[in-house]
Amino acid sequence: MRKILHQGLEATVALWPDLRRAFEWVHEAAEILKNRAEDASETVRAQYQAFLERMRQQAPTTGALQEALGHFLKVTESYWPGLFHCYDIEGLSRTNNDLEQFFGGIRHQERRTTGRKRASPTLVVRGAVRVVAATVSCVCPLTPEQLVPTDLGAWRAQRRFLQQRRQARVLQRRFRRQPNEYLAALEERLIKLSLPP
Repeated sequence: MRKILHQGLEATVALWPDLRRAFEWVHEAAEILKNRAEDASETVRAQYQAFLERMRQQAPTTGALQEALGHFLKVTESYWPGLFHCYDIEGLSRTNNDLEQFFGGIRHQERRTTGRKRASPTLVVRGAVRVVAATVSCVCPLTPEQLVPTDLGAWRAQRRFLQQRRQARVLQRRFRRQPNEYLAALEERLIKLSLPP
């Protein structure tokens, strides 16, 4: 066993300096994002931006890690607009794991209230509203005054959008429940459209 390990270490000896540097970068990024000093988002953003610039400058010397480093920088850039909100909003989760646990709790609560193992149709159709409402009500309970819509135009537009999604779901159900009748009605409409007036 010792001989096999020794051979493996000898075969990969050229990769260790780059891997050591990569681990140092990962730990440095984690320290900046932990924000132990509880700095504002602008400070954390500036520190992280400086860190990324150092990585960009060192990219040509990273050898085998150059492609992985490019991918890391590209993904970081895509997440950049929403990466630092958690430092300004108290209670907002800092990691995807925390958010996944939160949404898992919503799914669990949905299963308990409906008895369904899968997501209920209303959660699928109205999820954009229901999940946000559940999230907000868990963080801070809302008063009736806060539930009154302030922008009636936006509220009506959201209602129309949800109604269109519900209607599309209803139409799917028609075919599943009575496929022969649905297809016959569809064929009849098609014939009427193809006949001259």
